[in-house]
Amino acid sequence: MVSTTHFLVLGAILFTIGTVGVILRRNVIIMFMCVELMLNAVNLTFLAFARHFNQIDAQIFVFFVMTVAAAEAAVGLALIVLLSRRTNSVDIDQADTMKW
Repeated sequence: MVSTTHFLVLGAILFTIGTVGVILRRNVIIMFMCVELMLNAVNLTFLAFARHFNQIDAQIFVFFVMTVAAAEAAVGLALIVLLSRRTNSVDIDQADTMKW
């Protein structure tokens, strides 16, 4: 049987992978995917606690986090496309020195 501890450990592993990806990688697309992975890890943790305590509050909060993540994905991808058109690269170091 899968317990709450299994879900929490999986969420911690996913969040750690996302954090390491954001810190170490210089590719904007990879960093963007790692942020999304971190959001999903937090959602998994919320759902684990909702299941453990038999509460629906965390599930409603997860719904709102997913809505914000979808909006963030649309805006983030638009910025990545704009960056790649301006610099012909998706390197974050070039975005730091980009002149508009």
